[in-house]
Amino acid sequence: MDITLDKKDDQLSAILTVNLTEADYAANVDQKIKDYAKKAQIKGFRPGKVPAGLVRKMYGKGLLADEINERLGKSVDAYIKENNLRILGEPIPVPTDVDFDNQKDFSFQFELGLLPEIELPADQSITVDRNQVSLDEATLTETYDQIGRQFGESTNPEVSEANDYLYGRLKKADAEEEGNVVLLPINKVKNGVERFIGVKPEDSITFDLKDAFDGDVSAVANFSGLSKDEAAEVSGDYTLTVEKINRTDAAEFNQELFDKVFGKDVVTSKEEFDEKVRTTIQENYDRESDNLVNRQIIDKVIDSLQVELPKEFFKKWLVRANQGKLTAEQVEEHYNDYERELKWSMVRNKVVETEGLKVSNDEIVDRTIQKIMGQFNLPEVNEELQASMRSFADNYLRQDNGKNYVDEYEAILAEKVLENLRGKVVVNETPITAEDFRNQNQQAS
Repeated sequence: MDITLDKKDDQLSAILTVNLTEADYAANVDQKIKDYAKKAQIKGFRPGKVPAGLVRKMYGKGLLADEINERLGKSVDAYIKENNLRILGEPIPVPTDVDFDNQKDFSFQFELGLLPEIELPADQSITVDRNQVSLDEATLTETYDQIGRQFGESTNPEVSEANDYLYGRLKKADAEEEGNVVLLPINKVKNGVERFIGVKPEDSITFDLKDAFDGDVSAVANFSGLSKDEAAEVSGDYTLTVEKINRTDAAEFNQELFDKVFGKDVVTSKEEFDEKVRTTIQENYDRESDNLVNRQIIDKVIDSLQVELPKEFFKKWLVRANQGKLTAEQVEEHYNDYERELKWSMVRNKVVETEGLKVSNDEIVDRTIQKIMGQFNLPEVNEELQASMRSFADNYLRQDNGKNYVDEYEAILAEKVLENLRGKVVVNETPITAEDFRNQNQQAS
């Protein structure tokens, strides 16, 4: 067997050629024929007594093709590993005509996409901003209102009041179609709120949609179900046909509510409840701020890379790897996104390699147990239940041929990569109120 690699001028793609002679495969094909003859069931012959010559005549071509394909796969994989080739995806076979009836020697070629070595940005060379969110009274008031409504008693009154929701269908005033189903929070209306108060089911209200929300594109989109782009273009009158009125009487802040929100006896007084609410909200905002920092790190590290990729090979491989789910036109349209994903994958691999990052089995199992406990709102469990939890986690991780295990492994490794990179960038803390933080993110989304 002879294997050669011919790199193209750009050093980003290559042709791998594998030449096979009869001596490379003949002995294995003969053995396959003998093995097949022992178990073949052919009319007129007892089991195990089928002549090898007959098997060769009937099945020899298929067994030869199987042997060559198997040998090709192993030899190509071995060559790539032995020569430390960093390839993109998988080798793509070059179409060729093969005559298994008459050929003794064979030559096969594979296209390879070669990934270049990358250099990570120097320590402290990248700066990111982190929002240091502080809670304001408006956010706390809104949170308590949400809790009160979520756990309060719902009714459908005959006449609407200022804090009710109007359920119905919204359409352009002069349109003939039925309209979209919407839920209008009356207390979110900025202008002309009086026309939404005192209405009954089957009433129709015509109003300037954009003006009602004082031009707030996010509010228009949230209410109407339109996209941000569509909401930005909204103009003129719309008609809301009310089907029913939803009202929720706020729940009483007592031990029953405390248990519903945080679990039985986690908090036992209004003071403890207030502190727990504050802590939970703050943790959520801190987590969101950290997620935004991570996105900045990913974007800035990717943007810092000075690297060329085998674009044409990558496009061809994407179409092939997705087996008809992606067309060449779709790949072309979204190519920049695919390229950024590939670059981030290269960064991740580089960090894992240079920093020796690893994920242990215990980390995977412990993380899975914590997720399960979170789903069932279990702050802590006794030893007996811990054993059951571990067994449950083990079963979950083995499902789908270990796919869940691989997913958890990749998630933990990704977190370690970002944690490592975060320690090498400059993070500027920027104070901001929770309300401004929400508005800022709504405008960005």
